[in-house]
Amino acid sequence: MSLHDQVARVTDRIEERSRDSRARYLDLMRRAAAEGPRRAHLSCSNQAHAYAAMGRDQATMATTPAPNIGIVTAYNDMLSAHQPFERFPDLIRQAARRVGATAQVAGGVPAMCDGVTQGQTGMELSLFSRDVIALAAGVALSHNTFDAALYLGVCDKIVPGLVIAAATFGHIPGVFLPAGPMTSGLPNDEKAKVRQQFAAGQVDRAALMAAEMASYHGPGTCTFYGTANTNQMLMEFMGLHLPGASFVNPGTPLREALTVAGAERAAGITALGNAYTPVCDVLDARAFVNGIVGLMATGGSTNGALHLPAMAHEAGIDFDLFDVAEAFKTTPYMADLQPGGQFVARDMYDAGGVYMLMKSLLGEGLLFGDCMTVTGKTLGENIEKITWNPDQKVIYPATAPITSTGGVVGLRGTLAPDGAIVKVAGMDRLTFTGPAQVFDCEEDCFAAVEARQIREGSVIVIRYEGPKGGPGMREMLSTTAALYGQGMGEKVALITDGRFSGATRGFCIGHVGPEAALGGPI
Repeated sequence: MSLHDQVARVTDRIEERSRDSRARYLDLMRRAAAEGPRRAHLSCSNQAHAYAAMGRDQATMATTPAPNIGIVTAYNDMLSAHQPFERFPDLIRQAARRVGATAQVAGGVPAMCDGVTQGQTGMELSLFSRDVIALAAGVALSHNTFDAALYLGVCDKIVPGLVIAAATFGHIPGVFLPAGPMTSGLPNDEKAKVRQQFAAGQVDRAALMAAEMASYHGPGTCTFYGTANTNQMLMEFMGLHLPGASFVNPGTPLREALTVAGAERAAGITALGNAYTPVCDVLDARAFVNGIVGLMATGGSTNGALHLPAMAHEAGIDFDLFDVAEAFKTTPYMADLQPGGQFVARDMYDAGGVYMLMKSLLGEGLLFGDCMTVTGKTLGENIEKITWNPDQKVIYPATAPITSTGGVVGLRGTLAPDGAIVKVAGMDRLTFTGPAQVFDCEEDCFAAVEARQIREGSVIVIRYEGPKGGPGMREMLSTTAALYGQGMGEKVALITDGRFSGATRGFCIGHVGPEAALGGPI
């Protein structure tokens, strides 16, 4: 059986299992869409407020109904990834006004950074924040006054939370607008070395701060292909971004033009714009399967194993990563991106972008090209005019990939009867045997790393860090980064019922289930 046939068979199985829940979901969306016009007086009231706030002639409102766009934003200026969204609402309002629409900030959602909270108690809130974000976005949209929504978000839990909300309000057309990655700076490996030197008393705080500032020296997401940028890739594969929206640096004319185009598109795909494309039509089972293919082909973050099933569930689709692990274990790994490879996210855009990678996958029958997208066209139609760039070295063709197997693999065994996840992108060594060094929390393991008590050839086990035991299923990036800073990254393996950052490298197996707190074998 060909890989194309395997993809189709797995998708058929998911759709069959989801038939009843998907039908209930779509019926709910149809009823919600029908309810809107009966409550039009409320929408008009809200739009009248918008016109008044913008200094528009309110008399126009009575004779010329216009789409009203709700903006849900993850803006804060505490974190570099979200700071660029400060200017987006003004750009959106101006763009909406030019096409005869209105736009309002419906609400904000919390946004935290896993990188900042690594090794701290704040990390316990990280995974929970996804559901808080979904609820906050739901509150913003619950006024039933919007004809479309624009979702401004990047990073680890923010995008999945917003997608869950978009699926909950799936009768409303929605477009996702990212802010893009920061410009390149000091690589993580070099920064980790300075951190280790500081911990050992070999350099002072000024040297540490210089390294940190050299690494994070501008607005935007982390440069490497971690969870934040994996989420941007997923939005293009799943049809919620405009083509080419991912991996463009903030503060550039192209980023601004993409934001304006997103606002114009949101106004155009409403019922009033005569091109109604609700989110529920975009987020079908095939869109999520396309997302899994993208995750595998690019060596994306293992956090996708948590988020994709949660997003799908809200759209009435019942699957988990193991439904497709067998079918996609031979999905070609095609993107040479850090942390496992050489290049940063912006390099991928310059090479031809996510759509060029999609075109190669589609040519081999590994994507569903008939999925609807927010452009009002199918994925295949969006890709139709994309051509291959033979002069770049970031993206490999599906016919001659980096490796013939995908970047993320699902595992099962006596230690993980409910499964585990390993990211193999960029790994040369795929087997590891050694004595176990067992720790009951991340802090104890990190202390052992700092004290150089980890022995070369060991299998490090960190347990009681799952969703319940952690609590919150914390990431283990601090530990893996410290190991790499000591030159031990390739000399040990790590197993945990917690999870890993998209920045994690090395032989690291996470998401072990059942977790230790539930009596799992770990």
